[in-house]
Amino acid sequence: MNQASNKGATIMRWADDLASHSEAEGMLTRTYLTAAHSGAAEQLGQWMREAGMSVRRDAAGNVIGRYEGQVADAPVLLTGSHFDTVRDAGKYDGNLGILLPIACIAEWNRQGKRFPFAIEVIGFAEEEGVRFKATLLGSRACAGTFDNSVLDKVDDQGQTMRQVMHAAGFNSQDLERAAYAREKVLAFVEVHIEQGPVLLDESLPVGVVTAISGATRFLVQATGLAGHAGTVPMTLRRDAAMTAAEIGLTIEKRCSGIPGLVGTVGQLAVPNGAANVVPGKAVFTIDIRAETDDVREAAVNDVLQAMQEISARRRVSLDINKTHEASSVPCAGWLQQQFAEAITASGIPLRYLPSGAGHDAMAIAAIADVAMLFVRCGNGGISHHPDEIMTVDDAETAAEVFSRFVEHFKPQH
Repeated sequence: MNQASNKGATIMRWADDLASHSEAEGMLTRTYLTAAHSGAAEQLGQWMREAGMSVRRDAAGNVIGRYEGQVADAPVLLTGSHFDTVRDAGKYDGNLGILLPIACIAEWNRQGKRFPFAIEVIGFAEEEGVRFKATLLGSRACAGTFDNSVLDKVDDQGQTMRQVMHAAGFNSQDLERAAYAREKVLAFVEVHIEQGPVLLDESLPVGVVTAISGATRFLVQATGLAGHAGTVPMTLRRDAAMTAAEIGLTIEKRCSGIPGLVGTVGQLAVPNGAANVVPGKAVFTIDIRAETDDVREAAVNDVLQAMQEISARRRVSLDINKTHEASSVPCAGWLQQQFAEAITASGIPLRYLPSGAGHDAMAIAAIADVAMLFVRCGNGGISHHPDEIMTVDDAETAAEVFSRFVEHFKPQH
């Protein structure tokens, strides 16, 4: 077995081992600063030390392994991803981006290979936002953009984030010290499963991410007039559910056929609905994402305008609340080029694609140029689900590409 395949097998074995750190029996759930989360952090730290890194925890609970450069206090190439999960998660979302560089560094350490720069692998403590409904906590701390107001958010047990951090041995007053100095960071690169079917459908193991899509989300309540399903004529109905349905189809049509643009109605409910009642109320969500902000904003404006026309025509009122907005984050061209060269040198056809999901790289972009390497998912691209899979061969290939990238890395400054 060659070294690449050794790394691939190691990555997959570590992913299995890390999945044993879970809050729930029979499924993978690992949320911020639970006992399972702390166990995973200890395990990551152990693997980092065995790979030849020094290890530290910052005030947000991030696990950071540093592989020193040829000289002390060298500028740093950052990499990593998150080790918290959604509920009933897959093994590779986030975790792959920590385990893969550790495996590569372990091999360089065995070879005695050092670089003109240091490498730090960050296991971000919180990205998904499950426990406190606040995302990217770990990476925002590293970027110096942590919003201290989230410290007052409470979990399902009524504990504030500040209390939970203190109980776990972390002082929220030290969060500012977790931030990296911009001048010390050469770049941030993140390896991540695609969480979609593009690479799978094109039989490609890896791809270069062009941008992390921005997103706009709304929670909408449609209010019409309930009535008897048998006695209210179709022409006199003020049907809230059909208003929501027409809006959903409008979103689907507006967001089709434009590369990188997607629109989703992910939740649609008819409160207190019954089979023989014209719905008087419907509640639904809207999620619109695009690779570039101008495309997303144009779609959002068109959808909002269409919603007003639909609601007026159907005589149904709409209460529209924007719940989230994030700008797109382009991946730096110079880093994309170096990933492209590493992929081509590995004999793999080149594929560029956007990421429709959010990632820690979005937060780190505040202090450094960022790039991402996508790795193929199996099972039709299913992610955030226990059926999320990838192969040993793809882990091998991604490790080879990442190794080439680092070994030939040319900083911009």
